Amino acid sequence: MNDIQLLDAVERYIRGEMRPDERLQFENLRKTNADLDQLVVEHTLFLQQLNHFGERKNLRSSLNDIHTNLTEQGKIDSMKLKGGVKIVYLWKRYRRVAAIAASIAGITALGISALVWVFAPKNNTQTEVLGRELQAVKKAQRDANAEVKQLKSQLNSKSIEFKSGGTGFMIDGKGFIVTNAHIVRKSKNVFVINNKGEEYRTTVVKMVPEKDIAILKITDVDFKPITSPPYAIRKSSTEVAEHIYTLGYPRNDIVYSEGYLSAKTGFNGDTLSCQLGLSANRGNSGGPVFNKYGEIIGVISSRETEAVGVAFAIQSRYIFDAVDDLKKDTLYRSLKLPVKSSVRGMTKQEQVKKMLDYVFMVKAD
Repeated sequence: MNDIQLLDAVERYIRGEMRPDERLQFENLRKTNADLDQLVVEHTLFLQQLNHFGERKNLRSSLNDIHTNLTEQGKIDSMKLKGGVKIVYLWKRYRRVAAIAASIAGITALGISALVWVFAPKNNTQTEVLGRELQAVKKAQRDANAEVKQLKSQLNSKSIEFKSGGTGFMIDGKGFIVTNAHIVRKSKNVFVINNKGEEYRTTVVKMVPEKDIAILKITDVDFKPITSPPYAIRKSSTEVAEHIYTLGYPRNDIVYSEGYLSAKTGFNGDTLSCQLGLSANRGNSGGPVFNKYGEIIGVISSRETEAVGVAFAIQSRYIFDAVDDLKKDTLYRSLKLPVKSSVRGMTKQEQVKKMLDYVFMVKAD
């Protein structure tokens, strides 16, 4: 398979245009070739970013058309509204931004073609050709990502009106985050912010409304994969009266709270959740609940309105179910949950210090 054929195969695989037998053969190749698997993942995320920018471009074009029609009908003044407020044509204002987005695909295609022509050897084996082709693709993607980054600076979350928020925590260093489904349900834009104030765009890749669990994937070009989380996710149940603590974002700073497990079931005997003797506020939803060993035993989801210091958390074993279901998609087959705590035996202060980089504020529109 030469360079162009490989790129065409990746595109058709992502778009679901392969025949069943051809798709099966391609997936078997992905299992045995880590570079090819990484190429598919990177190219999928890249195409998603292009789609996001394309949607914004279409929206701006539509707004400009509406504005022009209203002006021609005499319903608004082309330069000023009442009180002297100026109107700026959206197309003029965002012309450069839209041009960047529209040109990214062309730049990428030309870059890939040129690099393949320069670097691809004429008589190498298939393995060597594949290696060189991947290098060319990655360099072209880096060049395009620089353009995307420039565009992103003008299209960040500051222009979005967020309606819900909460907390999330990382389950895989490649950018997978668990939060509550009720926080991100029906949202088109979901961002996460770490304890350093760094903000990243995400995509909802799995939603389990009946268990109030959602899995996000950071798709922001600025995000770099980090090491695996230091905590573990506990699959078995825990004991009543066990001391627990949580980290969350009921405000802009991360907040620590501690308490104990008061019941193995939730509100009115709900078996999906457990009851906590813990003070929780709006914004704590989606936050991790830790035991003294640095193991996550639940995900905070709600609180008792008629009692003080009573909260409920979805049992952590349902995270495993959601991840197992997500991994049926070959794009996410490499996702691995942390099952061993590296902070076991540390003091709470030491544990929290290790965990801060893995707990995020979640914002959704």
